[in-house]
Amino acid sequence: MNLNTHDYDFYAWTQEQVHLLRTGQVNQIDFDHIADEIEDMGRSEKWELESRLEVLLIHLLKWQLQPNLRSRTWQLTIKEQRLRLEKLIAENPSFKSCLTDFLAKTYQIATISAERETGLSSFPETCPYSLTEIFAPDFLPSEDS
Repeated sequence: MNLNTHDYDFYAWTQEQVHLLRTGQVNQIDFDHIADEIEDMGRSEKWELESRLEVLLIHLLKWQLQPNLRSRTWQLTIKEQRLRLEKLIAENPSFKSCLTDFLAKTYQIATISAERETGLSSFPETCPYSLTEIFAPDFLPSEDS
């Protein structure tokens, strides 16, 4: 077995490692790279959650602060991101215990993106929405929120 396969043909390496695992050939398994790949998979799931949360927050902020520009597209984006987040959390229940931390970090990034998209700069320093509101299917912030 060539352990360098990971570096030049990732797909072939994955298939080789699956075969070795399934056939119990433990002494030939590339444990270091497998550990790295599993760690990367976890980071990827976390990144997806943060990315979807960011898009949702941007649209909630735009909905609240630009009432004259509200559109069905924004409303559908909010709905879609909520559904995708719910699915992601259902597939990764351990995310539930981290949502408050993810929200705090993601909100800062969302305000930068929202400022770039809207030209506005008067966003609250901390997220004005609770997690319950953010995930509530019918919640749309008003101008007074």
